[in-house]
Amino acid sequence: MRNPLRIPRWSPYVVGAGIGMLSWATFLFMDKALGASTSFVQASGAALSVVAPEHVKANPYYARLLVGRPVVEWQMALVLMLAVGAFLSARLSGVRFVEHVPDLWARRFGPSRAKRYTFAFLGGVVLLFGARLADGCTSGHAISGGLQLAVSSWVFLIAMFVSGVAVATLMFRGKGANRV
Repeated sequence: MRNPLRIPRWSPYVVGAGIGMLSWATFLFMDKALGASTSFVQASGAALSVVAPEHVKANPYYARLLVGRPVVEWQMALVLMLAVGAFLSARLSGVRFVEHVPDLWARRFGPSRAKRYTFAFLGGVVLLFGARLADGCTSGHAISGGLQLAVSSWVFLIAMFVSGVAVATLMFRGKGANRV
């Protein structure tokens, strides 16, 4: 039998079950929902508190997340360990695939790495802004809220898929967007 740590792609059912069990554990042991976007706010607030600590204490948003709490909590550790786990998974599985500009993107917008990285970064900024505006990220709403059968989370999940399909359709239709 093959070592499961060396498999390049795991079954989405196994991974989904694992995420479900991790969600149960966070509810059981920490009384918190699984999520990640708060970590970015905590990191930015911690960095800002080095140069402007009074501003962080006076800002209700930062104060709620930082004052009297450690910067590296379980959620920050989760985000950091996601990167570590992804790195270890790639190393253990032996996958060495690197794709700087996907073919579909290159056909539609050209092969420029700088352009691809710029738009990927800007997309991440918009995503993070939206996550903070909604007071939770995709994992917080879709996974944790979905597990709790929260109507707002199911509305979010449906809206996310519909808007994703709409944006992809607008971005990739027309010039050079032949089906793969």
